Amino acid sequence: MARLPAGDVLSAGRARRARHALTRRLRGGPSQLPVFAVDGDGRLQTVGPLTLTQPEGSHLLLTAAGWPVPSEARDGWWPGLPYPLHQMRPQGYMGRQFARLSHRRLQVPEDVARWSDDDALFVMSVAGSDLSGNLIVGEAACQQWLADRAAPEPPVGEADIAAHYVQRAQEAVASGVPGSSAAGEFPKFTAVRALAGAATPHVIVKFSGADESPTVRRWADLLVCEHLALEAAAALPGLRAARSRIVVGGGRTFLEVERFDRHGEAGRSALCALDVLDAAFLGRGGSQWPALTAALGGLGLLAPGVEEAVQRLWWFGRLIANSDMHTGNLAFAPEQGRLALAPAYDMLPMRLAPLAGGELPARSPEFALPLPDERPAWHDACAAALGFWQGAAADGRISDGFRALCGAHAQALQQLAERA
Repeated sequence: MARLPAGDVLSAGRARRARHALTRRLRGGPSQLPVFAVDGDGRLQTVGPLTLTQPEGSHLLLTAAGWPVPSEARDGWWPGLPYPLHQMRPQGYMGRQFARLSHRRLQVPEDVARWSDDDALFVMSVAGSDLSGNLIVGEAACQQWLADRAAPEPPVGEADIAAHYVQRAQEAVASGVPGSSAAGEFPKFTAVRALAGAATPHVIVKFSGADESPTVRRWADLLVCEHLALEAAAALPGLRAARSRIVVGGGRTFLEVERFDRHGEAGRSALCALDVLDAAFLGRGGSQWPALTAALGGLGLLAPGVEEAVQRLWWFGRLIANSDMHTGNLAFAPEQGRLALAPAYDMLPMRLAPLAGGELPARSPEFALPLPDERPAWHDACAAALGFWQGAAADGRISDGFRALCGAHAQALQQLAERA
């Protein structure tokens, strides 16, 4: 029998849990990639080696890094990529924009949705120095992070921020993904800016179109509403929300949102969305945040108070007409082997967004009353949602017609609250 070359067999696990696997190479390169983590102070830590196994799958020990792991992965064996790495896959507007511009250079499909795990891992390892969360995979990506750390991008000062955002928006529109707003998604870009009192200079910036059409005006109104909704959500018990502000320039409205997985100039923290956690631990699918978090809680994976906080945020979203509460819009962070709730984000009345053809919908609110055991969360959420609608109705940054619509929604919610 032919002998395998040394290093081609990986063994892990003790006693009866011991397993063995053949390793495989990533695109003819290494079978093992180092995984690093950046802590909140910007210091680089080693998580461990990620080893690719035959015919597919990988090995990486995550428990020491603070992540909860499924029982079948406690010895480091994963049927695909470890779930925190799925959070790092390019996605959304910026992920599709990156794939569109870089697919030939990286030899991956132009459509990011068609990327295999190996495609995503290869891209992370050569171009993944600034992805979601705090992990960096591969020496090439880590060397890029070190180079950026040694010579960081200077933040844009407050006096120049509007002009900078106008320029970045023009660049994003010129090279970005067509039709994003029509598909219910804002175009966006990342930036580094200086702002007194900010927790980090790192921001994600969403922006509207630059004309005065009713469709563009509605998208601009919704950006202001997202800012107001985040402020209102932050007042709910047990909840935090991403910090944001509105900037106007070049006929566009910009929503600047601080990245809550970034701290100071270089610090980072871990992050994982509910869709990734569902796939890793539950495999249930669906979009009901409370049901999925209750299932995670039943496995002992959640920090105290998380289920109740998610109930409040879920009801708040429903009571502000957010029709886009998919499982990618709720995130968690590992905390001593369990999951704590990350700040709220992407919270706005998407039910009032323009339709795909640009038509403005004439939709009445679809407010709902709670079941008996949901009443405490509903009442907390209702008070915050009512404050949101009233604030939007009085905000001069919002168009007259949309302010009137917000006022009508506030009145309808107030009448419902009196019957609850």
